[in-house]
Amino acid sequence: MNVESFNLDHRLVAAPYIRLADRKVLPHGDVISKFDVRFTQPNVAHLVMPTIHSLEHLFAEKSRDHSDRVIDFSPMGCQTGFYLIVQGDASFDEVAALVEATLTDILTATEVPAANDVQCGWGSNHTLEGAQAAAREFLGQRGEWDRVFA
Repeated sequence: MNVESFNLDHRLVAAPYIRLADRKVLPHGDVISKFDVRFTQPNVAHLVMPTIHSLEHLFAEKSRDHSDRVIDFSPMGCQTGFYLIVQGDASFDEVAALVEATLTDILTATEVPAANDVQCGWGSNHTLEGAQAAAREFLGQRGEWDRVFA
């Protein structure tokens, strides 16, 4: 299939993990790397939407304090994780360090950035506590992030 994740057997992965999902060379030679940052086990558990929404806002804002290579951090429709897109070739170690630093920042956040009706399309659909709990759980399993399959 054309979509990389549709070719991944989701029954065989062992979340949490971070994996390189795609690498593209753009027409002028620029490279982008897309990472699958999987928080929960597919078809077993998922994150609730206010948690996902808040993680998206927090990670989008705070990751840029650690890297100018972040292009996007987008939630997966299945609610099990996110896609992190960065400029250039990025190693697992570089991305894991970025994720770790950003999630650590999220643990001490006092508010969700842009969680209001002016800056967000559903400003009331947020939970700082839920985002922090998910970040804490993911960080607690740091030693497993490089293991994609059971």
